[in-house]
Amino acid sequence: MVATCALAILAACGHGEPERSTPAEAPNPLLFPRRLTDTAPERFRVHLETSEGEVVVDIHRAWSPNGVDRVYNLVTHGFYDDLRIYRVLDGFVAQFGIHGDPLVTAQWRNSIIVDDPVVESNTRGRVSFAKAGPSSRTTELIINYRDNPALDEQGFSPIGEVVEGMDVVDRFHGGYGDGPPRGTGPYSARIRALGNDYLDAEFPELTRIVRAWVEESGAGSQEDDRGQG
Repeated sequence: MVATCALAILAACGHGEPERSTPAEAPNPLLFPRRLTDTAPERFRVHLETSEGEVVVDIHRAWSPNGVDRVYNLVTHGFYDDLRIYRVLDGFVAQFGIHGDPLVTAQWRNSIIVDDPVVESNTRGRVSFAKAGPSSRTTELIINYRDNPALDEQGFSPIGEVVEGMDVVDRFHGGYGDGPPRGTGPYSARIRALGNDYLDAEFPELTRIVRAWVEESGAGSQEDDRGQG
């Protein structure tokens, strides 16, 4: 009896204190597009810190409500951080918005937003979502290098305009040209499949967006009538 009790005590002591569980890391919110549905402020500014310098975009929700709500949710959750500006066509547009992590890209591939009426024109410095047909906008943006009225006719609805740093936009690296089939630059399908690993290995000189953020409250409240109809 005594021996049995002693063994039981030793066994209990051998277990020691129970291990403390480590809190699970919160899942990346960008993996759940349906949860990112906040309504954007009526006007605000987005800062893009790029490898060429800083760009400030003044965003107007009245110009494109669905588009602005989308970009607001993407920026506030870090979607555009550590991205490459993969398509720069001199005299036309600069394009970006495919995430560097293919897993995140896959979640947003079919998360389309309905088109907004075009109420402002795609003039130089204006920012719009890229699209490939009716109601096909997801995460990619373009910055116009010139006045592009043809994009108005195709339903590209501007969400805002560059108010600081257009000289920086002019310096975005465009030496690789357009992607296939028009050129030999970055191939969008491979970016979606391989992310930044593909771009950094084969197109290392691309301009990078280091991070993007929404200016603190009061952003965009300054009187700036540029682009106002």
